Amino acid sequence: MAALSAARNTPAALGDVRSIPLAAGAKVFAGGMVQIASALAVAAVATAANVTVGRAEETVDNTDGGDGDLSVKVRRGIFRYANSASGDLITRAHIGKSVYVVDDQTVAATDNTGARPKAGICFDVDAQGVWVEFA
Repeated sequence: MAALSAARNTPAALGDVRSIPLAAGAKVFAGGMVQIASALAVAAVATAANVTVGRAEETVDNTDGGDGDLSVKVRRGIFRYANSASGDLITRAHIGKSVYVVDDQTVAATDNTGARPKAGICFDVDAQGVWVEFA
C-alpha cells in the first residue's frame, strides 16, 4: 500500500478494556498482570513466549474449565506493580524503558537473558513500586 497523500479516517479501538478467553486451568486475580499464551489469557509469568496485555479487572477462576469457557476483562493503561530486588531493581533511570515480568504482580529491570517477557514501559517509580504502562 502506498503512503498517504491525504487525510485518513483511522478507526480507534472502542475503549481500553477487552474481554479475553481464559486458558483451561487458568486463574487470574483482579489487579494482576495478564498475558496471552497460545491465544488465550493466563496470569502473567516469566515465560518469554507470552505477551503481556494489561491488568485484570476481575478475578476469574477457570481451573475446572476448558479453553475459553470463561473470559477475563483486561484493561490497558498505567498501573503500579511491585519492584524486583537487588540486581533487577527498577530505578528512575529506567523511566521510558521496557520492564519485564517476574510474576503477575512484580516487574524487573532486565529480561534475565531473554527468559522474561516484556511487561510494558516504565512510566514512573516511587517508594511503593513501579508504574507500568501497557499499550
